[in-house]
Amino acid sequence: MKTLAFDGRMGASGDMLCAALVAAGADPAVLDPVEDELDVCYAVGSATKAGIAATTVDVLIDGEDTSTEADGADDHDHSHSHDHDHSHDHDHDHSHDHDHDQSHDHTHAEGHGPNRTYAEVVGLVEDLDLPPAVERTALAVFRRLGEAEASVHGTDLDDTHFHEVGADDAIADVVGAALLLDDLGVERVVTTPVAAGGGTVEMSHGTYPVPAPAVAEIAAGADWSLRGGPVDRELLTPTGAALLAELADGVDTLPALDVDAVGYGAGDADVPDHPNVLRVLVGDGAGGLRRESISVLETAVDDVSPEVLGSLQETLADVGARDVSIVPTTMKKSRPGHLLKVVVDPADAERVARRLAEETGTLGVREASAGHRWVADRTFETAALDIDGESHEVRVKVGADADGRVYDVSAEYDDALAVARETDLSVREVMRRAEAAVSDAVSADEDGE
Repeated sequence: MKTLAFDGRMGASGDMLCAALVAAGADPAVLDPVEDELDVCYAVGSATKAGIAATTVDVLIDGEDTSTEADGADDHDHSHSHDHDHSHDHDHDHSHDHDHDQSHDHTHAEGHGPNRTYAEVVGLVEDLDLPPAVERTALAVFRRLGEAEASVHGTDLDDTHFHEVGADDAIADVVGAALLLDDLGVERVVTTPVAAGGGTVEMSHGTYPVPAPAVAEIAAGADWSLRGGPVDRELLTPTGAALLAELADGVDTLPALDVDAVGYGAGDADVPDHPNVLRVLVGDGAGGLRRESISVLETAVDDVSPEVLGSLQETLADVGARDVSIVPTTMKKSRPGHLLKVVVDPADAERVARRLAEETGTLGVREASAGHRWVADRTFETAALDIDGESHEVRVKVGADADGRVYDVSAEYDDALAVARETDLSVREVMRRAEAAVSDAVSADEDGE
């Protein structure tokens, strides 16, 4: 399984993530759609942090290009060499000092452009004509950012106003990271515990300890662990946290990898005794289950007939449902009812929710937080059973990990029942024989490789 592993010991920001992905082999040309639609361009360059040569990616206000290429930069059309100091406000309204080497006539885009509402950001991303998987990733990242801001400020998601993360540079960072990761074509992304830093940050609402409130909210919904240090400054920005929360599964240590590429994305500041870089490793890892993005729809009903409930597996599958579960529950006034849970691809969620409402008459469908599920690669094999001189066929479902290693075989019950009715064998015995036949065939194939 092609795996990308982030080393989170020095935190992450949007530009560090983009830079690390470029350094690991992603093609900066995939960023062109963002430059075509937003008033920005990406500057790919290089920097040295505590002796580590790293890649930089800056987002600049687009304009007349009078830049020169940096030493060691690639041939992306907007490579620059940097030499200026600047500071900027993040979406939680506090500032850092930055230290790049830059020389160009463009203006740095941090905070450039309008500060948008969550709905405006969603509309802008949807208008970028991105590949469907990239669009889903970018929208999911902004949803995490929006929900964090809404939680911190006690507002509704749709009423949330982004500050820095609604500006052009933050949108370019999020969409850029999604495009670059898609270009690498990895099957799994993981991160070691992510460093938040330490000390305090100055915000418009006062002085807060690191991690800032939005980062803490995002980390609460992430799969990875958050840790303090190793220095007293902020290392993890809300944009970096939201990208990692959406993209990466948490691991305690770097997984076993046959490493194909290593990249370093430079942070802005020079930190004594600590290379301020985000390291990424790409390579083949041990086979695992395949990660699949999902949404979970839920509604509770107390007035739907058994016949309609029994048909939901089929009627919802027709419009894209992956799985349907019906759980008996007790509702208000102690009425017996049912909780309906439907697993869907995020792209199909609205269509499936509409059909669920039409079929059951429910007045509301919740979209629960799930993110993804781990699934096996599933195939069907046919077992030919010789019983009393006659051949009978039973389909058998085979579950395998991403490297093709089979870990489960399960005979289809309906096929086994039909064979049992034609013979003197029990259903269990037919299933056992069918599964054994397929298991033997799989083992023979593996031994012959």
